[in-house]
Amino acid sequence: MLSTEQLMQLLQSLIWLLAGVGVFIVGMNFMSEALEKSAGEGMKKMLGRISNNRFSGVGIGAGVTAIIQSSSATSVMVIGLVNAGVMTLMQATPIIMGANIGTTITGVLVALKNDYFNMLMYLFAFAGVMMGFFKKEKIKIAGLLCCGLGLIFVGLNVMSSEQAFGNPLVESMFQGIFSVIDFPLLLIFVGAIFTALIQSSSAATGVVITMVGTGVLPLDLALFIILGANIGTCVTALLASVGANSNSKRVALIHFTFNVIGTVVFTAIVWLFKEPMVNLLVSFFPGNDAMSLQMRVSVFHVIFNVTTTCLLLPFVKHLVNYSCKVIKDKNLVEETRTLKFVDDRLLTMPHVALMQVKKEMDYMFSKVERNIALSFDTMATENVENRKEIYENEAIIDFTNGALTKFLIKLSAEVEQSDEQIIGSYFHVLNDLERIGDHAENFFEIGEAMLSKKIVFSEKAKGDIQQMRDRISRMLEISKDAFENVNKADLSELARLEDETDKLKKEFTASHFARLAEGDCSMEVSPYYSSAIAGLERVADHLVNIGYSIMNPIGSQKEM
Repeated sequence: MLSTEQLMQLLQSLIWLLAGVGVFIVGMNFMSEALEKSAGEGMKKMLGRISNNRFSGVGIGAGVTAIIQSSSATSVMVIGLVNAGVMTLMQATPIIMGANIGTTITGVLVALKNDYFNMLMYLFAFAGVMMGFFKKEKIKIAGLLCCGLGLIFVGLNVMSSEQAFGNPLVESMFQGIFSVIDFPLLLIFVGAIFTALIQSSSAATGVVITMVGTGVLPLDLALFIILGANIGTCVTALLASVGANSNSKRVALIHFTFNVIGTVVFTAIVWLFKEPMVNLLVSFFPGNDAMSLQMRVSVFHVIFNVTTTCLLLPFVKHLVNYSCKVIKDKNLVEETRTLKFVDDRLLTMPHVALMQVKKEMDYMFSKVERNIALSFDTMATENVENRKEIYENEAIIDFTNGALTKFLIKLSAEVEQSDEQIIGSYFHVLNDLERIGDHAENFFEIGEAMLSKKIVFSEKAKGDIQQMRDRISRMLEISKDAFENVNKADLSELARLEDETDKLKKEFTASHFARLAEGDCSMEVSPYYSSAIAGLERVADHLVNIGYSIMNPIGSQKEM
């Protein structure tokens, strides 16, 4: 029975231990955030090289994860990219495999620490805090990186200090615990649950490596906990796939399946050949110093992930087919009200997110263009057979405008200052596209109303509308090309056509009222003619705004 003093010492040591874990996780988050921000352009280029080559996929996954020090973050990114249609399941699967290799870098760094290295990391943490007071964004990001890197080792040293694992009471407590739960499957379960709770396999591995280094945890038991940690790290990806499309859920399933298969294979090997496996690791790093003990665990972690990837890489197609059989495609109704290329998970990759926003707006532009063509046809021929398609397209246009605006508001807080201007122009373009969609719907309703009342435009009125239509159609081509391809070549023509449309509206309105006064035009048709002419002129204004958005991202827009 422990005395009151011993209980207090034990409580203090446990608090010290938890504080070390907390500082370690904070450091990991700081470093990951800084690396994501600073490496955004590099990751954009790396992701741009994605192909169906499995080996390059593994390399990209390992590279990105080594940069941002989090396989969970890489998995969430991949789920977001698959959900947004940037990559296929066949491309995503090798990247997930590579991410498991990249995450082993943290374990190696943890194992290599010594007194001199620790002192350097403490200086890094202090320097990082000081750099945070600078106004320049790049210096702040570098400071966040230094601070995060330093805090990782501060946390590790707190955990391995005399106040934590160095306390004999804590050591005897953990030894007692592991003497009870020394069954391999139970150890795997402990590793999985602990990793799932803290949502970081790097942090869990760091804790296990530190425990082995202090002699609290025997190497043969640590191996099974490391295997469990690889299953626990899948929880983040599984949570990230909730609410995503079917392919994103399949990525999470593949990630989970990959780690489960690897764990099953290695559990059998370590369980059956535990002594030879331990002896092999000891032969790699002989000696009983902390670094040797820790390197044995980190090397095993590397061997596990590299071997599992080598074993399963030839079966990428089979993993994809398996995931498709387990997770069926959603029906069309469930997929209707979702953005095609944009997903909140992309907010961790602002550069990629901005590219995907452009794709989403191009898609919205195509729906606007289609509705303009259909509504023009209705006004000219009184054909209302396109009603369903027009209203479905208008629903997509309205939904895209609202959902993309909300996404851009979130994205604006993540991008660099240079990209804020682009986002500002996108807000304006979204508004203009939505208004053009409304006018297209109005044109259709004009034709539909005239058909129901059995009235038609006079030949002169049809000619007037056709002249404005021809100019609008050409303006639509120019503005779409200017926005999609950043093409400034025809902007002068766009401005000229807009001026002509303004003049035609005034001219046609005056001649229309003259015809009304002379009795050559029906009063019943007059409001429809006036609405059509006014709507066409406003569409021209919106189109010139869109075209010139590439010249002046946050410039003033023409008043409507």
